[in-house]
Amino acid sequence: MACSEPVSAEGETMSVDAVPRKPRILLAASGSVAAIKFANLCHCFSEWAEVRAVATSSSLHFIDRKSIPKDVILYTDEDEWSSWKKLGDGVLHIELRRWADIMVIAPLSANTLAKIALGLCDNLLTCIVRAWDYSKPMFVAPAMNTFMWNNPFTERHLISIEDLGVSLIPPVTKRLACGDYGNGAMAEPSTIYSTVRLFFESKAQQGNGDI
Repeated sequence: MACSEPVSAEGETMSVDAVPRKPRILLAASGSVAAIKFANLCHCFSEWAEVRAVATSSSLHFIDRKSIPKDVILYTDEDEWSSWKKLGDGVLHIELRRWADIMVIAPLSANTLAKIALGLCDNLLTCIVRAWDYSKPMFVAPAMNTFMWNNPFTERHLISIEDLGVSLIPPVTKRLACGDYGNGAMAEPSTIYSTVRLFFESKAQQGNGDI
């Protein structure tokens, strides 16, 4: 469902008579085996929204870039540095933060969770998070080994990002890539998609154009 008061790329409210634009979803993948599902996630969202994607160097080990929808631009750490040449040029992590209505990190690895919770920003993904406007929604779908998920640090870090306003899409229990059985597998792309879309459309129904 479209917003009643669409917002332009510059953040200015457009006329209610204007044709509503699609929601802008920034999808991000960090270094987990679950990143093999990232292309599927991009396909789910691109049928409904305008999508841009961000991948860490580690996640590229698992992502089949050829399977990413052709209309989805995939940004990497290299783009962060190559896109800036001189003063006055746009800074990629700032431009992506401005562009997005919602950010979704799926999968969120234990390492990237820890970085976000501690405020570290050593790659494109974490720089976007550090610059994020938390009046806009952010969702995370963790993926990690059961023992990593049950580690006390994970609970502390989840509390820290929850305090920022980040929404958790919990992992599920299944046979993990390492062979262990337990909780820690990323939620299915269809679940992540439906969770975010229902949130967006619920806000739109409430007449909240500034998602």
